[in-house]
Amino acid sequence: MKKRILIGLLLLASQAGMAMEHSHHGMQMDDKGMIMNANSSNLPRDCEKISENVDITIHAGQKHALKFNGKMFAFDQQQWDVKPCAKINITFINDDDIRHQLMIHGLPGYLYPDGMFHLELYGAGQLQASLILPSQKKTYLVHCELPQHAEKGMKAQLKVDGGDGDLPSIPGITAAVNADVYPVEWSNTAIGLLLLCLLVGGVIPFLITRNK
Repeated sequence: MKKRILIGLLLLASQAGMAMEHSHHGMQMDDKGMIMNANSSNLPRDCEKISENVDITIHAGQKHALKFNGKMFAFDQQQWDVKPCAKINITFINDDDIRHQLMIHGLPGYLYPDGMFHLELYGAGQLQASLILPSQKKTYLVHCELPQHAEKGMKAQLKVDGGDGDLPSIPGITAAVNADVYPVEWSNTAIGLLLLCLLVGGVIPFLITRNK
């Protein structure tokens, strides 16, 4: 009997631990995902009040990269523009069955530890969280920090009051710092196949035309 009670208590503690909020890290996490440094009420020092409430839904996944040559992952949008002191309510949706993150960098450290807001899903699903932006005219980086996800296209930018310029390597907006290169190895076999294709492509139409 005591053993059953002990096992039951351990299971309850485990479940509570999975869903508990780690307030000293500004973190909430469970078996589906994680939220870090959400802020729905604390104003930045340079804001007297919230200027606007903005609801933004952001999708992440492979299908959103199809519109960009050579990219594997992407958000469904690459840019958002809001007013100074705006409160942004983000619904982050992962359309893939692998991990994706949505991170915003460069936020004031006194309000957002490490200057960062972070949403993460371990697979398909969605999370919701809010943040309040300062009044500074600035462009913030939005990206997935998992290895090669940003490099393969999962980058965007969030502009406050028009921003202070565009960030590099934002798909569809700015040129890549290091452009993707797809070299072709011209082996004898490759050259032979190319010549064969050119020959067939020229001879067959000629023969069809001649027979007519």
